[in-house]
Amino acid sequence: MIRYKRFVDKELDMAGGAKVLIIDDDAIMRDLMADWLEAAGYSVCKAADCCAAVTQVEHSAPALIISDMFMPGACGATAIAQIKQAVPGVHVIAVSGHFNSGQGLSAQGALEAGAARALAKPVKRADLVRAVAELLGAPAR
Repeated sequence: MIRYKRFVDKELDMAGGAKVLIIDDDAIMRDLMADWLEAAGYSVCKAADCCAAVTQVEHSAPALIISDMFMPGACGATAIAQIKQAVPGVHVIAVSGHFNSGQGLSAQGALEAGAARALAKPVKRADLVRAVAELLGAPAR
């Protein structure tokens, strides 16, 4: 079982606190989603996998976690359940290029496991920003 502690990134904390944590093993997708959300005004930090996210989760939880659902280590419904148990109240957006591929978790399964939204890859900028805005409200600028 993955153990999530409370999250804080010291650099982001000085800039007003981390709001969104993006977990994705695809560096290009992770950076792209972060760029989109930062351009929209959200504070973002990133992790390459759930294990890397655990090392960042120290003092306070992000308001939202965007996580790929098909990565090495814990993923899918297991990851959603563990995130929700360890960080109660956090919103989760599940993203995957494998939804409905027969390789495990479907978009509906992600929602049933506790994700607030499920977005298929390739994620569209407008869809991601809209989902984050619906869950967190407008960013503080």
